[in-house]
Amino acid sequence: MEFSWQVYAVTAVLLFFKLLSNAIVQGLFRIKTKTFRHKEDAAFFTRSEPANHDDPIVITASNLFRNDLENIPIFLFLLLGYVQLACWEEGTLLYSGLFVLSRILHAIFYYIPRQPWRNISYDLGIGSMLAISFHILQSVFSGF
Repeated sequence: MEFSWQVYAVTAVLLFFKLLSNAIVQGLFRIKTKTFRHKEDAAFFTRSEPANHDDPIVITASNLFRNDLENIPIFLFLLLGYVQLACWEEGTLLYSGLFVLSRILHAIFYYIPRQPWRNISYDLGIGSMLAISFHILQSVFSGF
C-alpha cells in the first residue's frame, strides 16, 4: 500500500477516535447528571422523565460535535482528492498531522475555554485544508 493511502487510513481512524472520545464524554456526563432529553433514554438509563435541560459539559460536547462535523468530513474528502491525485506525498503526513493535532487541541480548548488558543488551533486546521486545496488545484491545472 502506498504511503499516502496509509496516512489517509490512519488519519481517518484517529479522527474517528477523536469523535468517539467526545461521544464518551457526552454519554458519561449524561449518565452522571441523569440528563437525558429523549424519553426512552431517560427511562432506560435513569428510570425517570426526560430532562428539560442539559448539563453544560453536554452542551459543550454537542457544540463540539457540530463543529467537528463541519470540518472533519470536508477534510477527509479533500485529503481523498489529494491522495488520489498523487500530490506531494510528504504533504499527506504533514497536513494530516496538523489537522488531527488541530482538532484535538480545538477540543481541549473547547472543554477548557482558552482563547486565543482555541481559535489558533481551529485556524491551523483551516490552514491545512487550504494548503491541500491549493495542491489539488495546482495538480489539476498544471496540465493546462
